[in-house]
Amino acid sequence: MTVLLAVALTVLLSATALLALVRIYRGPSLLDRVVGADLLLAAMLGAVGAEAAVNRHATTLPVLVVLSLLGFVGSVSLVRFAVRAES
Repeated sequence: MTVLLAVALTVLLSATALLALVRIYRGPSLLDRVVGADLLLAAMLGAVGAEAAVNRHATTLPVLVVLSLLGFVGSVSLVRFAVRAES
């Protein structure tokens, strides 16, 4: 059961990351690329969290916190830059 769950998580998170990379590559505007990068970071967070849950350890919790803060600060700063650039 655990192996089946790990394979399903790997397939779903890989598909999510691939679609996020497509959005980053094909995004016509800066904000589309920011959304793609944020989605890619969310997929990475999901992968690290799933790995921690499957292996039953909490040593990667600080990594998850730092990555989520990095994604939040990066998204907010790029959106603020985009709003100021349009004005």
